[in-house]
Amino acid sequence: MLERDFMDYHSDRFEDLSLLVYKESSLVAVLPANKKGNTVHSHQGLTYGGLVLGKKTKLNEIIFIFKSVLSFLSKDGIETLHLKLTPSIYHKVPSDEMEYLLFISEATLTRVDVSSVIENASKLKIQSNRMEGVKKAKKNTLEIIEGTDFKSFWTEILEPNLEQRHGAIPVHSLEEIERLARCFSKNILQFNVYKEGVIVAGATIFETDNVAHVQYISADEEKQRLGSLDFLFEYLINQRFKDKKYFDFGISNENQGKNLNKGLLYWKETFGARSIACKFYSIATADHTKLDSVLL
Repeated sequence: MLERDFMDYHSDRFEDLSLLVYKESSLVAVLPANKKGNTVHSHQGLTYGGLVLGKKTKLNEIIFIFKSVLSFLSKDGIETLHLKLTPSIYHKVPSDEMEYLLFISEATLTRVDVSSVIENASKLKIQSNRMEGVKKAKKNTLEIIEGTDFKSFWTEILEPNLEQRHGAIPVHSLEEIERLARCFSKNILQFNVYKEGVIVAGATIFETDNVAHVQYISADEEKQRLGSLDFLFEYLINQRFKDKKYFDFGISNENQGKNLNKGLLYWKETFGARSIACKFYSIATADHTKLDSVLL
C-alpha cells in the first residue's frame, strides 16, 4: 500500500508531498503525504500512513527523524501536519514510538476509528448464527472461486449495492482495481461466490505480510437466504488465511469516527473479530522544539 506503484493510481487527485529522510547517505524513514494549502496530511489516498521506519531504527533516532520532518515542514511554510498512524497489526516489530513522541510534542488526537480484527493465535469461535448461514450455503450448493474476475463483482454486486444503499461509488473504479491487481497480483485478491454459475457475493482482499485486510464486501439481496457471506468469510478465516497473523475486517465508523454502524460491527464481531484503535493526530510543525529536551 505504501509503494509508489500503488499510490500513483490516484496521483491526479492529490498534491503529493511525500518525504524521504536520510542520515548521511542512508534512507532511514519515509512519510507518504500530500499537501493542502499550508497543511500536510499522511497521504489521504491511503488507509494508513505515518512515518515508515526500518526494523533497526531505535527510539533515540526516531526522535531526531520526527524533529527533522517537523522542522523541514515548518521552514517550508507548512503550519500543521495531520498524521494517521499505521495500526499496530501492520507493524513487523513493536513500534509505538510515534505515540510517545506525539505526546511529548503535545499533538492533538483528532479522530479514532476502530477496526474489527481477528488474531489467529487467539481466535474466537464463530457464533452459531454465522454457522447456520454456512449450512444454508452448502445446502444451496454455493461455490467460492478465487481469481481475477473483478468485473463481475464490481458491475453486478458492488457498484449497484453502493449506489442503491448509499448513493456512493467504490473508492477504486473497476479500471483502477484491475490495474492495481495486475501490478500487485500477490497482494490484491478477489473471492467471488456463485450459485449455479451466477455471482451472488464477493470480497476483495488486500494481503500484506501480517494481515489479510478486507477492502470490499458485498452480496446480492438473497444473502440471508443463501448464506453467501457467512459461507465466504468462514472459508477466508478458517481456511484460506488461517496462517495469517491477523484478519482485518476494517472499520465500521461513520461521521469522522464519532459513530458506528451497529449492524455492520455486530456482523464482524460474530466471526470473532474484536476492535483495535486507528488514531489520527494533528501537530503544529513549530512544536518540533518540544522534542529538544526529551533525552537526558
